[in-house]
Amino acid sequence: MNLKTFLGAMIFVAAGFIAAPVAATAAPIQTVKITAHQWAFAPSVIVVHVGRPVKFLMTSKDVTHGLASTALGIADTPISKGKISTVTFTPKKVGTYRVHCADFCGMGHGDMVLTVKVVN
Repeated sequence: MNLKTFLGAMIFVAAGFIAAPVAATAAPIQTVKITAHQWAFAPSVIVVHVGRPVKFLMTSKDVTHGLASTALGIADTPISKGKISTVTFTPKKVGTYRVHCADFCGMGHGDMVLTVKVVN
């Protein structure tokens, strides 16, 4: 490669570098620790942001519980005693979602609800 070709290539690269769009930084993942126990989730209300990835780190104090929400994009995930279950999702729509325990856990199972508020 001669000097003229080299300098032309350098100008092209420099012009491309200056004109290149700046990549948007990805939104940081909001991590929320959740403890399940008969018959509640703690915390019982969680606020997340639309379009921002969320990671739930969940454990149980007693029996196996579960979490699932088609509306939020949460696959059926068991929550076992002494183990950490992880689920990651990105809320698509603002609203308040009531997510019931997905595994029968005893007499109060029907009242075991996690409220997820998705805001802007």
